[in-house]
Amino acid sequence: MTEYSVLLPCVPRRLEQALPFAGLVRWTGAARLWQGQAMVMEPHQTFTGMAGAGFRVPTGFGVTLMPLRHPYEAALQARSVALATGEPVIAGFGPGSPAFQANILGAPYAKPLQVAREYVTAVRGLLDGETVEAAGPHYTFRGQLAPAAAPRVDVGLGVLRPGMARLAGEVADVVITWLTPPAYLRDVILPAVEEGAARAGRTSLPRVVAMVPTGLEPEGREGASPERLAVAGNAAHMQAPHYLDMLGRAGVDVSSGRLDDVARGVVETGAFVGGDLAQVVKGLRAYEEAGVDEVVLNTTAVHKLFGSRESLSDLSAILQAVTAP
Repeated sequence: MTEYSVLLPCVPRRLEQALPFAGLVRWTGAARLWQGQAMVMEPHQTFTGMAGAGFRVPTGFGVTLMPLRHPYEAALQARSVALATGEPVIAGFGPGSPAFQANILGAPYAKPLQVAREYVTAVRGLLDGETVEAAGPHYTFRGQLAPAAAPRVDVGLGVLRPGMARLAGEVADVVITWLTPPAYLRDVILPAVEEGAARAGRTSLPRVVAMVPTGLEPEGREGASPERLAVAGNAAHMQAPHYLDMLGRAGVDVSSGRLDDVARGVVETGAFVGGDLAQVVKGLRAYEEAGVDEVVLNTTAVHKLFGSRESLSDLSAILQAVTAP
């Protein structure tokens, strides 16, 4: 059965801004609270702070960016959140865009898949209590985390295209996607994951988590059309070369280069799920039918345009509809 989770739909500057969403996870049928990379309040500190405030919920990082931290630091931070919350963690990682890599590291990764393989393999080994001896070419170190009994930390990879999907099938516990239409997941990503798992001789597949931007268009809420919400919450993604490449593969016409045209295609392919509650539920069920194990409800656009209260209202209504027996 597909689980449903919640993405923190804002980049908090104060812990109080995040607490209502942790409360929503705690008091509903949501599986966990997720956050992507944030450059204001660091996500690991946000989740640890919420735990200290009494909101201890399962958490997911979808995704933090590899150029920002060494694999040892990544494993230590993820396990620290598990220890602080007393709940399982999904630690997802991604290489980021070539421009981001160049800005942080001085040059982009020459072989992003090779870097991701080394990174995830090292983090998984450290979390398993192993003494990891990484021999490069990208990471060379020897280390072991101090022993501690902690809840499980699964290691995930951010996946947009088949190459990273195959790698995730080989080495990751979790596949994490963002803005990926359900048919593209079913026909392209999942077969590539299966191919990678078979190549590695794995007997079980990684879990597949889809971050799905969504928002309701109720009566009285002006300016909440799916196309407008898609732009408000995903404009940067819909202009990034690696996302445009993925969307083009998924059937979105990106040839004009116009953001409005891309947004229309994102809505038409179901990568953004909008409309009334019945339409949203139908769109989310398509992810279940595609084989997704966990759908993460991303109401960033609603939060940006209409505020925290409306975002929480949408999440509550959608969660009630999709998790009802």
